Amino acid sequence: MSSTIQAFLKPHQHDVGGLMVRRVLPALAAARTIGPFIFFDHIGPAMLVPGVGLDVRPHPHIVLATVTYLEGAIMHRDSVGSV
Repeated sequence: MSSTIQAFLKPHQHDVGGLMVRRVLPALAAARTIGPFIFFDHIGPAMLVPGVGLDVRPHPHIVLATVTYLEGAIMHRDSVGSV
């Protein structure tokens, strides 16, 4: 069995309240056949102070599942209170 690499996806990065988030999917250029409802993010590495929150802009979740590779642990609550 042989395989062919069709594309290398370069994540776009965003600073989210002092925490760097890299999103691989969706990718506009190389992976257009993957729908807009699949999100694959990588967060970290980062050292956060226990009990101190992140300043993240309001972002209600809309019943989409985001696959996030997080190094460590974090409790997340969106702007409508979903945990």
